[in-house]
Amino acid sequence: MNELIVKEMNRGFAEEILSWKYEPPYDLYNNELSEDAIQELLTSNYKAVVNNDNDLIGFYCAGNSAQVPAGHQFGVYKESYLDLGIGMKPALTGAGNGTKFFSFILEQIQKDHELPLRLTVAKFNERAIRLYEKLGFVREAEFKNTTTEFITMVKEN
Repeated sequence: MNELIVKEMNRGFAEEILSWKYEPPYDLYNNELSEDAIQELLTSNYKAVVNNDNDLIGFYCAGNSAQVPAGHQFGVYKESYLDLGIGMKPALTGAGNGTKFFSFILEQIQKDHELPLRLTVAKFNERAIRLYEKLGFVREAEFKNTTTEFITMVKEN
């Protein structure tokens, strides 16, 4: 993956991200390429992560964009945490790149924010949960929307 660099989200990055296709069961993370989805990435708190060749590696977002809407009815987003969401290019997942990628994102987030961190992950996504636990996150709450069970995980600074 070489050196990682944060870039402002732009239309090209947004279109590429929204076109990514993950294999089942990770296809839950597939998106639709639409103008609304592009605008969400461009106007909310999303950042692109590229390598030193400017190849898109992944993205992250912070704040409300990182929350799963169904979690609100279960009260899992009440405390003062900074919610964090990440996504990595499908071709790079499951290949041992997660620690470098997520460690880099944590470093970037913690430069700008002092709040403890929270993320929401699909309960079936055991490889992501292992990564998050390895980097200091602990399971906090569980909830379900109509199709998927989720876990919130927190990390104190």
